[in-house]
Amino acid sequence: METTKNEMNAYSKNFFFRLGNYLDTQIYYYGSIQRDDYFPDKSDIDIDIFTCNIQSTLSRLQNFLNVEKYKVKKFVYKLHKTNKVVYGYKIKYEEEENKLFTEISVYEEKDKNYVLIEHNSKAILPFYISWFLIILKTFYYKLGLLPEDIYLYLKKLFMNTMIEGVDVEFVKTDVPDNED
Repeated sequence: METTKNEMNAYSKNFFFRLGNYLDTQIYYYGSIQRDDYFPDKSDIDIDIFTCNIQSTLSRLQNFLNVEKYKVKKFVYKLHKTNKVVYGYKIKYEEEENKLFTEISVYEEKDKNYVLIEHNSKAILPFYISWFLIILKTFYYKLGLLPEDIYLYLKKLFMNTMIEGVDVEFVKTDVPDNED
C-alpha cells in the first residue's frame, strides 16, 4: 500500500511525495489506484495517513493544502473485517487543472492495522465486480452518459453491498459544508 499498482500522473506523484515529506510520514494508497478499475486523471486517489497526533497532522495538512478547517470532516467508520469502530478525518482535495483528485483519510496510529486490513480486503475484487466497475466508470468518465448520483449509487452498491453483503457503516459527524 506504500506503492501503487497503477501509475499516476507526474504531478500527482510529485504532490504525494512532497506531502509525505512535509508530514514526515508514510502515505498508504488504497482504492482504485490499487485495482484494475483505475482511470488515470479521472479516478480519485485515496490515501491513508496514520499519526500519533491527529490535531497537529490536521493543522499541517490544512497548511499544505491551503484549505479551511471546515473542509475537514470527522467520521466514524465500522470496519467489517475486524468489527472495530474507528474515528478519523477526511479531506477531499482537487486540483482540476493538474488532474489531481484525492481523498485523504487521517487516523490514529493505534488503528493502523485494522484500517489496512479493511482497505487491503478490497484490493483484489471478484472479476465480475472489476468488470462492472470498469464498464460503469467508462460510462461515467469516458462517455459522460451517467449522472454523478447514479454513478455513485451503483458504485457503492457493488463495492459495499455486493462485496461485503451490507452497506459500509461510515458516518460523517461534521455537518456544515461551509464556515457558517
